[in-house]
Amino acid sequence: MKQKSFDIVALFLLLGVFMAALDNGIISAALTTINHSFDITAQMGSWGITIYTLGMAIATPIVGKLADMYGRKKLFIIEVILFGLGSLMVALSPNYSIFIISRLIQSFGGGGLFVIASSHIISSYSKEKQGTMLGGLGAMNGIASVLGPNIGSLLISVSGTWHWLFLINVPVAFLIIIFVSIKMKETQNKVRTKIDKYAILIFSLSTLLMMFAINNVQTGNVINSILSVSVIGLFILAIIGYGIMILIEYKNEKTNVDAFLPFYLLRKPAFPIILIMGTLSGILIGSIIFIPSFVENILNVKAENSGYWMTPLAIASGIGASLGGKIVDKKGPIFALFIAGIISMIGFAGLALWTYTVTVFFVFSIIAGLGFGFTIGAPMTVLAARAAHSDKNNSTVIGTLSVSRQIGITLSPTLFSTFIQIGYSQMGEKIKEQLIYSGHSMSEIPKSLLNQLQSKSNNISNISDKVNAIPNETLRSAINKGIENTTHLAYMPIFLVACVSSLLILLLLLIFRNDF
Repeated sequence: MKQKSFDIVALFLLLGVFMAALDNGIISAALTTINHSFDITAQMGSWGITIYTLGMAIATPIVGKLADMYGRKKLFIIEVILFGLGSLMVALSPNYSIFIISRLIQSFGGGGLFVIASSHIISSYSKEKQGTMLGGLGAMNGIASVLGPNIGSLLISVSGTWHWLFLINVPVAFLIIIFVSIKMKETQNKVRTKIDKYAILIFSLSTLLMMFAINNVQTGNVINSILSVSVIGLFILAIIGYGIMILIEYKNEKTNVDAFLPFYLLRKPAFPIILIMGTLSGILIGSIIFIPSFVENILNVKAENSGYWMTPLAIASGIGASLGGKIVDKKGPIFALFIAGIISMIGFAGLALWTYTVTVFFVFSIIAGLGFGFTIGAPMTVLAARAAHSDKNNSTVIGTLSVSRQIGITLSPTLFSTFIQIGYSQMGEKIKEQLIYSGHSMSEIPKSLLNQLQSKSNNISNISDKVNAIPNETLRSAINKGIENTTHLAYMPIFLVACVSSLLILLLLLIFRNDF
């Protein structure tokens, strides 16, 4: 008998998802402090984020499958234990090697929480409530991801140390374990005699190679790095690995092996389309990461305050996820995702093309947040569950969707950073155009400022200080106009790509709507 109303179990499932999603972004606020603490370089320090991403990408579908086989309650508790233990180990790490190992343990724990929570809701709640409940889950996930850096900064300010970013997870994890152990009913499918261990192993290795390939792309040297063995070589090996996994699943279809990713799902056009949509939704999340940098450079917001400008978008994404869930319940996931695509396109197009003032930014960031919340919330998750056509493989399907989304999140920052570099490399030309238009020339620019402009620096704050010190008003105005045009040229492609991603989700939905 499926439930029709919210219960205490759902609350603690939501809390677990919020905790794991928050930790995925909260560390970014403390990276510099952590690097100083362990006396490591910024490049080495970035592995604190990378290893967590890699671990979650591998763990998510595997935990989803194990939850389908051995019970969601068992796996959820194990996941929370791993996450809490990893958090404690991170906080107490005596050196950076232990810190990285602890982050990996943490990621293995956090990777399955969203998948298990989603599949539990789909299996336990009536269809009339699934959208609303999944919308709440999406809201927790979206808000936590967006607010993570700000909450991290606040905790460091209050506690004076980065350790509390992770220690705070321990009592929360303990509380979740107690309540879930007492209140949650076990759900479990009959396990066949053999587990699909070879497919799981090959999928894990291939995903690891894929994520490493993406992380090896160098922002300042994209073309050459993509053609290197460390990128294209690993990418090809990953594709071969996925092909071998599909072949294994094909051969296992008529055996007594409990398939990791059942081949019947791969036969249906809807399933690969959902995975493509998942990757595109990950690109939306990747674009939002650049909002603090965007407002700092476009709207001249101070760097220390730029993160707080994510707040309207975060609140809007939570509202969007909740509304999206309600629309799924009333009109279905296809209609809800269609609405989400239109709202996202308007919001991201506005950020790309028309955002020059604070008021306009707030309007379009809220619209983008609503669309973003709609998209990552219930509609896509319900569509993914529909592809399974039963509760049996819900966790597996949702887990694979989460991995595809993670690939989009991992891929997009490199692409967007490249856009920014290309845009700022044209600063000299844009300023020259404005100088000629206003009757000035490059020779009138102070030498120290000219050298900085010709170095293709994107330290706008430093450049703006020197520009504002120029006494000639028309010269100063022309340079500032050139800088403004350059900055828009640098950031415009980020939100245009997000807009196009939303459009592609819409088109795929329209083309394949009869297959869902």
